[in-house]
Amino acid sequence: MNSQKQEQIKDILNHLHNKELLVINPRRKNGLILYKPYHAEFAGPGAAIGANFDHDVIDVLPVGKLSLMTPRIPQERINSYLIRRQWVKLAKQISDNTIAQQRAQVILNQFENWFDLETASLLPDETFALLVGVLPQTMRKVRTQSELFSQ
Repeated sequence: MNSQKQEQIKDILNHLHNKELLVINPRRKNGLILYKPYHAEFAGPGAAIGANFDHDVIDVLPVGKLSLMTPRIPQERINSYLIRRQWVKLAKQISDNTIAQQRAQVILNQFENWFDLETASLLPDETFALLVGVLPQTMRKVRTQSELFSQ
């Protein structure tokens, strides 16, 4: 990881630990994976991060060309909270599937659709596994099968 990206991550973590409210730019294909002690969450375009939501974040991973904004008016804050809730609900829907391989496939498909195949391929198996509650080996297996089918 280059030093500019490391500095960006350090800066984001400082904002989060200071409980500042930021919003993922809704006009870009970008997002932030928030690593927490026992799982990870994805905050996509338009979602709020920080404040009281993310005081327990231990690391972050920008996805796409990350752009953060500070909400200027109360309605922007409210909208960003609602959008964050939608991202959480989507992750819950994926995680509700009792079959681990299907959860792994769905999260992989979602990221390939939200961003692109190249961006999704840069994310580690461990990250996807933490997002939907599967083992990293399950993610690797699903990715390998997907690659074979796409050839």
